Amino acid sequence: MSESQVVFPPFTEEHAIFRRSVREFVNREMLPNVERWEEEQDFEDELFRKAGELGFLGLRHPADKGGAGVDYWFTVAFGEELVRSRCAGVNMAIAVQTDVATPILGELGNDAIVEEFLKPAVAGEKIGALGITEPGCGSDVAGVRTTARRDGDDYVVNGSKTFITNGARADFVTLAARTGGEGHRGISLLVLPTDVKGFSVARRLKKLGNHSSDTAELAFDECRVPSRYLIGEENQGFRYIMENFQGERLIAAIFAVAAAQQALEDALVYGKERTAFGRPIIGFQVWRHELTELATEVEAARWLTYRACDLFDRGVEATREISMAKLFACEVACKVTDRVLQLHGGYGYMDEYPISRSWRDVRLLTIGGGTSQIMKEIISKRIGL
Repeated sequence: MSESQVVFPPFTEEHAIFRRSVREFVNREMLPNVERWEEEQDFEDELFRKAGELGFLGLRHPADKGGAGVDYWFTVAFGEELVRSRCAGVNMAIAVQTDVATPILGELGNDAIVEEFLKPAVAGEKIGALGITEPGCGSDVAGVRTTARRDGDDYVVNGSKTFITNGARADFVTLAARTGGEGHRGISLLVLPTDVKGFSVARRLKKLGNHSSDTAELAFDECRVPSRYLIGEENQGFRYIMENFQGERLIAAIFAVAAAQQALEDALVYGKERTAFGRPIIGFQVWRHELTELATEVEAARWLTYRACDLFDRGVEATREISMAKLFACEVACKVTDRVLQLHGGYGYMDEYPISRSWRDVRLLTIGGGTSQIMKEIISKRIGL
């Protein structure tokens, strides 16, 4: 089979059974609590343990590392069903655990890292965060200033990170730090337990949306960690980070398509129930045509994303396709939620309707994990510009 061929349909009966189990979890453990979580801007760590008990947190890790060893389409089904919770903050916190902070531990982590961090994370007993972004650098990973100097059998970490999802609750941080010279050649990845002396949560950050997730600024002051917590090879972290970004960006695209689809479904329900000038809003051609265009864009985003998922699942290099999916799907999600909020009129601006939260929450998708502008730069290089 050539790399250009796509294997579809991707979902089997096993995926369908799994999807139903995720939907039951969302209905039972998440939906009844969402309004409280949003108001309190927090949720219970116990949710990770419950998800871990059901095997949701280690889908693609092999059995000897605590996971289920299944294909990427289980991750797709998991992401699509999570969005039904209408709680993007919690969904993002879970995605950081499954697709952002831990994949590299399974791929490159030594036995100590697997036993001490990955397996407990897959079980939901430890919570992870990814520490890359700093106050002075975001997408410019080569600009990382946090340092990790070697001292005997330890690394001593100094610096700060910001915009860290799960930062205030994390038991460990998959951390990018400078171990060598300037630029991308001197960066390494370490696992840093948050119970080490010198670690602190400098502050929790207030956000436009995703209120139920914690986003924090972290500080490291002479934090000493054993050298066995080095992930892979020293000074090779930049390459590892770039590879790890692909999974993070792909789950963002999956979330985006599902969120856009959900907003469209909300629009159809509201548009049929709400009347103006003696007929349902959806009866006006202006809205029928607009929703038709939006539905077409969502479908295009879905299959562009599925194409990237197929390549990723088969281990084919797919930076271009994943970047395209992330760019297009996330921009479409923002567009769809904005237009659906407009269809709701004044009610769309009120928090009692879910579209107002969706509008706030999806806005992050074109920023986190690499902005739309960065995606365009990546794509332009991949197509020879």
